[in-house]
Amino acid sequence: MNQKNLVFLKLGGSLITDKTQPLTARIEVIKRLAEEIARAMDETPNLSMVIGHGSGSFGHAIASQHQTQSGGSDQAYWEGFAEVWRAARSLNEIVIQHLSEARLPVIAFPPSASALAENGAIVQWDLAGIKQAVAHHLLPVVQGDVIFDTSLGGTIVSTEKVFQHLAGPLKPAKILLAGLDTGVFSNPDQPEEIIPHITPSSLKSVLPALSSARALDVTGGMLSKVELMVSLVQAEPGLKIMIFSGAQPGNLYQAILGQALGTSITA
Repeated sequence: MNQKNLVFLKLGGSLITDKTQPLTARIEVIKRLAEEIARAMDETPNLSMVIGHGSGSFGHAIASQHQTQSGGSDQAYWEGFAEVWRAARSLNEIVIQHLSEARLPVIAFPPSASALAENGAIVQWDLAGIKQAVAHHLLPVVQGDVIFDTSLGGTIVSTEKVFQHLAGPLKPAKILLAGLDTGVFSNPDQPEEIIPHITPSSLKSVLPALSSARALDVTGGMLSKVELMVSLVQAEPGLKIMIFSGAQPGNLYQAILGQALGTSITA
């Protein structure tokens, strides 16, 4: 596997669902994003990709109701755990359907099926299948998902945590995080102003600008996203990460081809 050609791409839950309306996918947006991915891959034959997506209005509200991310052990907890899984799976099926209709050779690898966490962090996951899929020019699709946890019983892992676990073994060159926001806001009250570049050394100075997400997000919103990505570039110094908006038609296509958009995070 040539890491120079491998990109991790996240389609954010805020982008592909309406977070203000439970279980509401933005079908036309998903279709457009799928076509942009297909177009970029057609024009870049050597490109390899792992696609991830958030749960948006399918997972977060139900998970918040059951406090799935915090763990539990009684039957009510486990019934809620299964309910969140069903919601996340239903969105995954929608995403897979439209990626497939765009002629992309996708194959799903949900973390809940085979990964294991400890205190909220993935500690065990046989990645042989994902590696084989990439080697054979297929597109693995992962997602934010429920996961069994040896300490908590169960929890939720965000797509960013999934990428964090995959980055060491798979060595992507870039991680693209496409959401609704144009980048990381320098002032939450003035969303037209974004921070163009974040590094481990500059993180402390930008933390005050990182407010909680406007919509419910049980995995921590922008603050958690940025902190996790900064820790990832520290662990993988050559990695380049970009947080940008996929809401503008053409942005995702341009980002895959290498255009700088939004906020970049590097070591």
